[in-house]
Amino acid sequence: MVNLSKPDLRERIWDLLEAEGIARFPFPPHGRIPNVADASDAADRLADTDAWAAADTLKCNPDAPQLPVRRQALREGKTVYMAVPRLSEAKPFLRLAPDEVDDIDDATTVSGSSKHGVPVDPEAMPQIDLIVAGSVAVDTAGNRVGKGEGFSDLEFAVLRGFDRVDADTTVATTVHDSQIVNDGDIKPDRHDVPLDLVVTPTRTISTKTAAERPAGLYWDDIATEKIDEIPVLERLQPE
Repeated sequence: MVNLSKPDLRERIWDLLEAEGIARFPFPPHGRIPNVADASDAADRLADTDAWAAADTLKCNPDAPQLPVRRQALREGKTVYMAVPRLSEAKPFLRLAPDEVDDIDDATTVSGSSKHGVPVDPEAMPQIDLIVAGSVAVDTAGNRVGKGEGFSDLEFAVLRGFDRVDADTTVATTVHDSQIVNDGDIKPDRHDVPLDLVVTPTRTISTKTAAERPAGLYWDDIATEKIDEIPVLERLQPE
């Protein structure tokens, strides 16, 4: 897969997951963070890490392969924050707290989170202990490729702008083993957030990444129309 662009790498992984029968509902895997076989095993393995044990608050993506992660977190008494789709609301995160949720199974779904979650402003959020990101492809050096819209990295940058995450916040992902590519196949951009942990159904990989976290937003990398559509960005723009 050497020298593939990120779009080509995504297509290669999506095609592989579909052809090998690894992809799970929703279908097709293309154009999304793909749901995969044994995602719950990867969630169980993540829950065995020191980073998980030390975390009281998580920011987790809303996609299907991380559904077991969100459910495990709430069942263990952790508070989960999920971004509102496309950060389109003035309060762009939803809080799912164990003492505020009656139906964990429903609340941790995409549709249920909007019903059970409490909209919150980043300034009202606590420090985030652990970020769990969805991925299409990763390598063991901590580089990640998402589905191509850039919102995972943008959410990190927004939270960094409000001092809710920092250079030491642990960032993890759960993926299928088939989503791991060779080191060097992924060429990170400056706004990409490196991974500390890559967890599969069979492996827990500490990347020992030396890559620096983005210190904030790179405004030149954000399309003008996206800035106009995300209310919270106005508060972070330099004067």
